[in-house]
Amino acid sequence: MKKIHVAAVFAVLLVASFLFISVFLSTRENNSPDVFVGIDVAYGDVEQIKLLLDEVSSYTNTFVVGSTEITYNVEKLNKVCDYVYSKDMYFMIYMHPDVDGLDDQRQWVENASNLWGQFFLGLYAYDEPGGRQLDNAQYKVLDELPANYTDAAEKYATRLGEFLGVIRENPIYAGNMSLFTSDYALYWFDYKGGYDGVFAEFGWNYSRKLNIALCRGAATTQNKEWGVMMTWTYNHPPYLESGEELYQDMVLAYENGAKYILVFDSNSDYTDGVLTEEHLDALKQFWSYTKNNPRQATASSERVVYILPKGYAYGFRGPQDKIWGFWEGADNPLCSMISVDVGNLLDEYGTKLDIIYDDELVLDSTYSKYIYWNGTIISGS
Repeated sequence: MKKIHVAAVFAVLLVASFLFISVFLSTRENNSPDVFVGIDVAYGDVEQIKLLLDEVSSYTNTFVVGSTEITYNVEKLNKVCDYVYSKDMYFMIYMHPDVDGLDDQRQWVENASNLWGQFFLGLYAYDEPGGRQLDNAQYKVLDELPANYTDAAEKYATRLGEFLGVIRENPIYAGNMSLFTSDYALYWFDYKGGYDGVFAEFGWNYSRKLNIALCRGAATTQNKEWGVMMTWTYNHPPYLESGEELYQDMVLAYENGAKYILVFDSNSDYTDGVLTEEHLDALKQFWSYTKNNPRQATASSERVVYILPKGYAYGFRGPQDKIWGFWEGADNPLCSMISVDVGNLLDEYGTKLDIIYDDELVLDSTYSKYIYWNGTIISGS
């Protein structure tokens, strides 16, 4: 779990605050970049955040306000977002739909959309729903045992949609505003629940290629956006991987089509950042790489896709992983067979492999080849 959920009481009048900051904001032309590169900060020190922005604004273009210590305090939130905007950077803010103070944040978002336009990308809403479900963590989507895998898939999408509906279905709040999250599993079902963009987490010792295949496949098939969040490799200092490893991961994400490439910056107490000089140097080097190596669009028709059974929400983190957090993968012979298939296909196709689900699929020319879990192979028409 990367975020903390701390409800704060707004201490200033919303209308007065926005009248104040609107004096300093002007309309500017927005040209959406090919890739959004930035940092997700989950600690609440405004002055420290400003210093970080001073440092990184010349080689990043995106900032995630990831601490509820800020996002549920309108005075702090205005200061941070105003400062990000002054650096010509795009931004999104974190929120959780099941906390006190939500009504106040609704009003803030309505005003923010008017003030900052397209530089305000949307809301990072809720955190790691798929991973929480697999690991039976706090705020998981499903508590009661479903009847079967497909029942779980339907209930997960419905329940997650209800969480997000608190935001999306209130016309004065988000309307058509984009909703994002990062996750380390079940990306397909996150999109089914209503997300517009999901960031696959690169962390721990999880396979980068596998998570690209799962997240990009889900986004491609469901016509959504996807990206990558570089998160912890360790749950203790130094938390993040080395600068060289970070750079290589960012290049991997970029070369495989990620629209958002973000680095998570917080310690386990959410009180301080963890980025060091080598990580900042990696970001600089990567920013230069994107400028010197314009990305060539790779058509999905140049990739192959592996199709999992409908509702088969397996975590793919090893033989002890679960399905939907309820059923043991080791108890299902299908898990071993599919895991071997996925491993072999990743060896054969590398990052030209996507992984999706047998869920109302239309077999067309989206992919060059459709490989089903049961051995059926169909060429793209």
